[in-house]
Amino acid sequence: MRLQALAVVLLSSLFWGLTSWLTPPALALTQIRLFDISYHECPADLAQGAVTSGGTTMAANCFIVTGKAENKSGKSVVNADIFGRIYDANNDSVMQNRTRLGSIEEVPPGISDFELRISVPANQPQPLKLEQFKAAGFTGKVRR
Repeated sequence: MRLQALAVVLLSSLFWGLTSWLTPPALALTQIRLFDISYHECPADLAQGAVTSGGTTMAANCFIVTGKAENKSGKSVVNADIFGRIYDANNDSVMQNRTRLGSIEEVPPGISDFELRISVPANQPQPLKLEQFKAAGFTGKVRR
């Protein structure tokens, strides 16, 4: 009986060791602080656009959101998703039911600049209000 228990323990340890060796390490989500957020109109060559909502196409204004990204991880972060809320002058949401606004391909350690192109329905009054911006990504390659 003791021999069987010992065999089970040894086999379990061997199995655990092999699976942990074969399993890639888990990649933790790295938080990126976004600050000094502002926006400006797109250059004329990018300014043409439309948005679709519920099957209806509407004229849209193009804007470039800019700011600083702070990566304190000490490693480059790739494919960092940008989250935030954008409101028009009447405090109506510009991107209803949507807080993921885009991504930053790579955020090196430290502070770096970023920019993001957005399209806003032309009937939403300006100025825009940019709130709760943040980003999160991984320090390793992630399959998408």
